[in-house]
Amino acid sequence: MSLAVVGMLFVSCDDTKKKEAEAKAEAERMEMEASKKMEEEKNMAKMEFDKNTIAAKAMGNPKYSTLVAALKEAGLAETFMKEGEYTVFAPTNDAFAAVPKASMDMLMKPENKAKLQNILKYHVVAGEWNAADVMKAIEDNDNKYTVTTLQGENLTLSVKDGKVMIKDAKGNMSTVADADMDASNGIIHGVDKVLMPKA
Repeated sequence: MSLAVVGMLFVSCDDTKKKEAEAKAEAERMEMEASKKMEEEKNMAKMEFDKNTIAAKAMGNPKYSTLVAALKEAGLAETFMKEGEYTVFAPTNDAFAAVPKASMDMLMKPENKAKLQNILKYHVVAGEWNAADVMKAIEDNDNKYTVTTLQGENLTLSVKDGKVMIKDAKGNMSTVADADMDASNGIIHGVDKVLMPKA
């Protein structure tokens, strides 16, 4: 009788160990699956982010092919593929076409990379400013709102005939033609002139 009891105890003990091992294995399997799912979701989110960055949006829009070429030449394309919050006043191909060819050719030379970077950064403001925010800031500041660019100099924004106007350091005026192109790391506003800094 006592042998039978001892035998049953061993069996139930083995049974408990087996169940514990099974439960542990199941928990590990579920944890691995959850981790795999999280990794997949992270990768999907990254792919979605990459597909919608400022750089990707500009690359996908034929109106901005000159800007994309300039960003690549200046080594800035990668900046706008990364996380961050930027507002880019993006000159269209027509805006670049209005710049004298000799000046453009000179800027696109490798030895003038710093100068090109300087001009391109002059079109970028930190933070995400959609058209409504820009209009409100201009309105709240008596139709004259100044923003500091990544290049360090200022742009002055105003409204004329319902359109946002941008005055650069040299006094030239540019108009926002396409507003609010949303990107995963900021926003793009297409402009009809290339903005020029003092320096």
